[in-house]
Amino acid sequence: MTEETGTIDAAGTTAPSGSAEHTEETPAVSFDADPATYRHWTLDTSGSAETGVAYLRLDIDETGGIVPGYELKMNSYDLGVDIELYDATQRLRFEHPEVRTVVVTSAKDKNFCAGANIRMLAQSSHPWKVNFCKFTNETRNGIEDATANSGQTYLAAVNGTAAGGGYELALACEQILLIDDNSSAVSLPEVPLLGVLPGTGGLTRVIDKRKVRKDRADVFATTSEGMRGKRAVEWKLVDEVVPKRAWDETVAERAATAAAGSSRPADASGVALTPLQREETADGITYEHVKATFDRDRGLVEITVLGPDGGVPESCARVHELGADFWPLAMTRELDDLILRLRANELELGTWLIRTQGDVEDALAFERVIEQHSKDDWLVNEIRHYFKRVLKRLDVTSRSLIALIEPGSCFAGALLELAFACDRQYMLDGTLDEDDSEQGDEAQIMLSASNFGTFPMSNGISRLGSRFYGDDDHVAKLRQETDRRIEAREALELGLVTDAPDDIDWEDEIRIMLEERASLSPDALTGMEANHRFVGPETMESRIFSRLTAWQNWIFVRPNASGPEGALRKYGTGRKAEFDRRRV
Repeated sequence: MTEETGTIDAAGTTAPSGSAEHTEETPAVSFDADPATYRHWTLDTSGSAETGVAYLRLDIDETGGIVPGYELKMNSYDLGVDIELYDATQRLRFEHPEVRTVVVTSAKDKNFCAGANIRMLAQSSHPWKVNFCKFTNETRNGIEDATANSGQTYLAAVNGTAAGGGYELALACEQILLIDDNSSAVSLPEVPLLGVLPGTGGLTRVIDKRKVRKDRADVFATTSEGMRGKRAVEWKLVDEVVPKRAWDETVAERAATAAAGSSRPADASGVALTPLQREETADGITYEHVKATFDRDRGLVEITVLGPDGGVPESCARVHELGADFWPLAMTRELDDLILRLRANELELGTWLIRTQGDVEDALAFERVIEQHSKDDWLVNEIRHYFKRVLKRLDVTSRSLIALIEPGSCFAGALLELAFACDRQYMLDGTLDEDDSEQGDEAQIMLSASNFGTFPMSNGISRLGSRFYGDDDHVAKLRQETDRRIEAREALELGLVTDAPDDIDWEDEIRIMLEERASLSPDALTGMEANHRFVGPETMESRIFSRLTAWQNWIFVRPNASGPEGALRKYGTGRKAEFDRRRV
């Protein structure tokens, strides 16, 4: 990370220019974006129908920070820039099936990207920095997911200096080309210059993805000026150094070669991601398929995902006709938006109660469409991987997640993954007097094939595999229980829920559990939950969140980085930071 401008603190506060931390009330963060209104990116798909190549050009508006207090100099970025980037990557996947290669480059000569804005980082509160880094990480992981699962290869055309988060953006791409102009270099200067870390995956991607030797990685990460030319290629920091005179031609050739190897359909029509419709009040947010109700006195939000209401399409043609109105896509977009808004704007709503409402068979019918066609239809494949990414976003959300499974729920198959993503699951044994579900049916869940690896966590295993880590025999037993309705007592016996109170104890059990949760330290809960959710093996993606991000977040609150004499405060003043030399 290096530069940025204007940022809304995750708590909804901001700081005037020169202040130490955001303090004044500002509007809530919105994650809405559209290419027609981008201030920092240009999405160029004009020749993609013929070439299969699109260009994403970073052209930062220095005065376009998401809040006042800094300028986005040297193509540095803030949350507003990342919101546009996320929107662009989503549109490329859904609206442009003809795009097989995405070239990420800069519209500014000799300046690819200076990374996250230092002034923004210095003035932002700790929650703001954490949420900013987390969202940025998720977007970079999404770029890699597009290359791995959508046939949409990202190529970084580094036509100027790429420092900190700028180089990390390039690292998220499958190929990195660096212009040879005697000045452009790649660097991760956070450690020597800022007293922090490359917190959006830099250190991890250098050794895990680029396979840079660890001693060389150590030298690179402590060399503020970075590396360029043949040495950058020799050390595997970039794939190729290209003379300036051959730059445009070489970038086009490499992009065309990558496009030629893609499986994306060249003649398909995309699906427009129309603006989300939501109603926001002080007490909640309501979409068509998802609703959230806030209880500020108890510090919780009740989230209900509404299942499909019949009308299951029987063909891919109908799915394409429905487009963004196809329930799995519409619901996933709304849930994605809700998670982001709650994480950024509602810090004190520390417990999320997650419910579903609808018919189990309807939910599974939609799921079967996804299962049957995700291998042979690009749109169905994109919807499956999008839901996977939103579940991963839920996994790394720093909130207590509690699933409530009641009569009228439709926790089945893919929607059951929402419950398995939670820290606890409570299932009502019986019915409540006021229950008005169809025929008074008891709560039921249903396993399907999708619960056994269709939507893996960032550690590469399923949520059931994580839940029963080390007990492969039990997971194998559960495979035999798919496609049938399971009621509360049996769900408890199978280990699929935490508890199954009856109708007499239900309200008291849930109330006591929530009161106990609210009495605990939010910081301790965040650490505990993050440890429990991710078991077993590590992947590059899980290391970025569970290791690198954890260290970065800790470093951000240390005086060596953020204190009055810390590196973030002293950067650009001409004075050196004063470090507490104790290693702890």
